[in-house]
Amino acid sequence: MKIGIVTPAPPGSTRGNRITAERWARLLKTLDHRVSILETYDNQKVDILIALHARRSHASIAQFREAYPDRPIILALTGTDVYRDIHQNAQARRSLELADRIVVLQPYALRELKSAEQKKARVVYQSVKTPARLKRPRRPWERHFDVCVIGHLRPVKDPFRAAMAARGLSKHSRIRVIQVGGALSKQMAHRGRRESQINPRFQWLAEVSRARALRILNQSRLCVISSRTEGGANVLSEAVVAGIPVLASRIAGNIGILGEDYAGLFPVGATAELRDLMLRAETDREFLRKLRTQITKLASLFTPAREQRAWKQLISELTPGASA
Repeated sequence: MKIGIVTPAPPGSTRGNRITAERWARLLKTLDHRVSILETYDNQKVDILIALHARRSHASIAQFREAYPDRPIILALTGTDVYRDIHQNAQARRSLELADRIVVLQPYALRELKSAEQKKARVVYQSVKTPARLKRPRRPWERHFDVCVIGHLRPVKDPFRAAMAARGLSKHSRIRVIQVGGALSKQMAHRGRRESQINPRFQWLAEVSRARALRILNQSRLCVISSRTEGGANVLSEAVVAGIPVLASRIAGNIGILGEDYAGLFPVGATAELRDLMLRAETDREFLRKLRTQITKLASLFTPAREQRAWKQLISELTPGASA
């Protein structure tokens, strides 16, 4: 089958939507489909349209539905969709109506959908394949207790929360915050440079390759995800598969994956609470071990085989009896 994946992120972009589209394209090709990634749909001949972003891809969804009333549309909801646009934007709401299936990245996102929308929604966890060569034992005697923050610098990510938490630590702490991710505004770039100057516990490495980002993640003792809203962060999946304990903001997008009883949750924007968790992870081996145990139990959610089965089942629902 010919499948078109529409994402508003252009080729070469390192934003999450583009990364997801490219990974899904590779996965669908293993199922013997022919896949193209498009920024917009413009009368390309495809049998199925997969669209990321209900609002930004609405024009493509509407055009495809008009051209092919009987061909399936799969709408993949981003975090912005789930926790803002589908509640406020008419085009996003219309995209939900036009879609034959809706994909969300974690089960708590289903709570944001109406009953009719839930019936056509499916949870598809984002798989991660971590190269074995990145895996290495932790060394508790190392000079630094590295805490990584990985992701583009955007206000919705609250990216400097870990850096701010590190400012108040005593001189005896070994915690160092390593920030990875490009700034998406001049203001964020200035903030990153400024924080690096005034905070001896903070380093901003800006944008790096995926391979280097994974090395930094794997060499860290903790990963902080401090987002204000999140649909299902790629870095959370990557941390789980790598077995890196996570400290995460208590939002639906994180709880949907980690669970309500995860020990490393903190309130959104709560610097002092995050500082306490970072310090406890550094000084309390049992607490760090508990976080790692809880994380490790989730790894089976993010295997490539599981995601492949989910997509195979989803497409078979929409094209019964059709061959790839």
